[in-house]
Amino acid sequence: MSTTYVYGTGRRKTAVARVRLLPGDGSVVVNGKPSGEYFGGSAPEGALLVPFRVTETEGRYSVSVLVAGGGVSGQLGAIRHGISRALLTAHPGARAALREAGLLTRDPRAKERKKYGLKRARKAPQYTKR
Repeated sequence: MSTTYVYGTGRRKTAVARVRLLPGDGSVVVNGKPSGEYFGGSAPEGALLVPFRVTETEGRYSVSVLVAGGGVSGQLGAIRHGISRALLTAHPGARAALREAGLLTRDPRAKERKKYGLKRARKAPQYTKR
């Protein structure tokens, strides 16, 4: 791979992550801050590095991420998905390992919208007999 960036986009719930991989020391920068500082200890540090462990490329790439929307869980999932897709571009042979770990599948689960006449997406108002 040349010294240019490798891009990947990841999505989870309502979060969207734009990921850039570049040869480096394994640091992860999210929205201009180190990942530990950005997530403030609310996210397990190893959750972002799973794609690197699976493809045995730990410490070979630095990651720069721009993420927007959603909460902590959604953003973590989006970043992990984006890293996996970027690694796939850099190492096409890693598809089997990433697929086996379930990192290439975009998790479609998102909050269902509220329907009229209901209290939430599916909860109906209480039924009164008299």
